Amino acid sequence: MLRIITQQADVKAELQRICDRTHDEQVLHKEATVREVLQAVKRQGDKAVLHYTDEFDNQILKAEELRVTGSELDAAYQQVSKELLEAIQLASRQIEAFHRQRVPKSWVHFGDDDIVLGKRYTPVDRAGLYVPGGRAAYISTVLMNAIPAKVAGVPRIVMATPPGAQKAINPAVLVAAQEVGVQEIYRVGGAQAIAALAYGTETIPKVDVITGPGNIYVTLAKKLVYGTVGIDSLAGPSEVLIIADEGANPVHVATDMLAQAEHDPMAAAILFTTDPALAKNVQVAVERQLVDHPRRIDTEKAIAHYGLIVLVESLDAAAELSNEFAPEHLELEVKDPWAVLPNIRHAGAIFLGYSTPEAVGDYLAGPNHTLPTSGAARYASALSVETFLKHSSIIQYSQTALNKVAGAIDTLATAEGLPSHADSVKRRIQQDE
Repeated sequence: MLRIITQQADVKAELQRICDRTHDEQVLHKEATVREVLQAVKRQGDKAVLHYTDEFDNQILKAEELRVTGSELDAAYQQVSKELLEAIQLASRQIEAFHRQRVPKSWVHFGDDDIVLGKRYTPVDRAGLYVPGGRAAYISTVLMNAIPAKVAGVPRIVMATPPGAQKAINPAVLVAAQEVGVQEIYRVGGAQAIAALAYGTETIPKVDVITGPGNIYVTLAKKLVYGTVGIDSLAGPSEVLIIADEGANPVHVATDMLAQAEHDPMAAAILFTTDPALAKNVQVAVERQLVDHPRRIDTEKAIAHYGLIVLVESLDAAAELSNEFAPEHLELEVKDPWAVLPNIRHAGAIFLGYSTPEAVGDYLAGPNHTLPTSGAARYASALSVETFLKHSSIIQYSQTALNKVAGAIDTLATAEGLPSHADSVKRRIQQDE
């Protein structure tokens, strides 16, 4: 059952326990397994990818079957409904429109003495998108990862996703990929997919940036290949924190908590409220909605282990506790969410008001749903166009400008014990004289 906590002394300990739920002793064992997979793929390429796909996913593939064929991509359109295709297209337009507003612009400033300074943004050459399989068809993950890469101008975008029964990829996932311009798709998942994207194999290209969520093995693999490639973030189990007042509908709040819990047995769903009646009514509503829930086993586990209702003295107190937890998703189901918003410092995405469930952001509002988890919202942000861009500084000095700063550079370089740094300026000054 969903627990209600009234003793404030217990709240911080419980929030910390939930935040640390992925830091168990088994992670070290899993990391050793992931290191083995990474090294094998790095050395053996396709052979290792196929071996681990058999071992972990129970799918026996040949190297030539790794890439999804053109005929499979075409056939996928015949297997999705018109309504689903239209929903994918609507979501794509909304997400692209939002991300186009976030493209940073290169700039150049011409200063005195012909000094030119600037910043130039360029996309990575190749981006690798990881789309999970398993519990659901992650159509929205395709859109949220591919569209920012497309908007950033990445010339080559490839996707990896684990095969299902009979080596098939969910047709809706294939359609979503094609709708946003991704045609190069590989049927491989897990740590072996991350390894293939990071190091390259005979079939799968080495990329520059890997994005997309996955299970603990995928997350550990991304952590270990970081530096060889860039990554978006280390995604943990999903989480929602709801701050609600007496005006919130308990049935809606309960549904929002279950919408998070149904993701994964380790997903977290937390409610802070000032209203004891709402707390009790949400607890009852959750139990009722679980009875016939299609994903009851996993959802019930999440609610039992990582679900929580906390009674707080005020909305200010709720905001401060929320900042300490730094949730991936934060819903402000209160009468005046804009009054609470200034007190929120750390959250991946913030949903304002009674009519803005997290699902709006998950699918088609526009902002990215790939967000920092496990407290990372204290320092990290959502996946964005910038994830696929890097910037270079532009610097040009005229002889006149160099002459004016030569003395300062000489002094600094000498203080640091770097004589050739100083000489690189001195000799240009002497040459000019």
